[in-house]
Amino acid sequence: MTELRRIAYYFRRKHFAMFGLILVLALVTVAVLAPHIAPNNPHAVSRDRFLSPGADARYPLGTDNLGRCVLSGVIYGTRVSLFVGLAAAATSTFIGILIGSISGYFGGKTDAFLMRFTELFMTIPRFVLALIVVAFFGSGLDRLILVIGVLSWPGAARLVRSEFLSHRNLPYVDSGRVSGMSHLRLIFVEILPNIIPPVIVVATLDVATAILLEASLGFFGLGDPNLRSWGGMLSRAQSHIRTAWWMSVFPGSAIAVTVLGFNLVGDGLNEAANPRMQIEGGST
Repeated sequence: MTELRRIAYYFRRKHFAMFGLILVLALVTVAVLAPHIAPNNPHAVSRDRFLSPGADARYPLGTDNLGRCVLSGVIYGTRVSLFVGLAAAATSTFIGILIGSISGYFGGKTDAFLMRFTELFMTIPRFVLALIVVAFFGSGLDRLILVIGVLSWPGAARLVRSEFLSHRNLPYVDSGRVSGMSHLRLIFVEILPNIIPPVIVVATLDVATAILLEASLGFFGLGDPNLRSWGGMLSRAQSHIRTAWWMSVFPGSAIAVTVLGFNLVGDGLNEAANPRMQIEGGST
């Protein structure tokens, strides 16, 4: 049974993991089809301000303080959150793989230096630093992705390092050295493909973290002003939370559902890739 089939078999048996996967796939579908399923232009301002959900068939989830459709904002916000989350997670995973593989493969002083550098990044409060960087350099979507990705790589780096430490002296790596393989080939062709499953797990969990961080920055007014995002919607809703509860409830619920979905998928992948956890889960 291949790795992919084994994971698929595990997901079919575990309801929570499958539920998370369904949530993620549904969110991706909403993001892709946003222009076709959104009932209104998410940026269109109207005189229909503060309409409650169900008060007007044109606005199923009501309108905000500017008369914009809340449902359309939530749908288009899915695009922003997923794009930022996936791109930032890919960025942090790439950096983590690069640093962790070099550290774990070469060891010694190289390992000591890179791990101290990693620990330095781990001591920095990510949200505070992200606030400062975005406030100074602007809040474009590309800057958000870069900032979140650069601040989120230490976890992946430490995982990759530990995996390389356990693989670098295995027989297949020694055979590669004897046959004259270069360090780059040993790292990226021989060892790295064998440690991908746990890296994918960390990357999946990083997506949820990146989405939360992007929403938090948007809540403080540091999101992209040209895009409807869940964090931005929450920011505008805070002064109307008593009179227009729907302005905060629906984007907040979207954030919670998205983070829950990616966390459930990440936990499912972690258990599927860990035979010991599967045995323990099956025995309970």
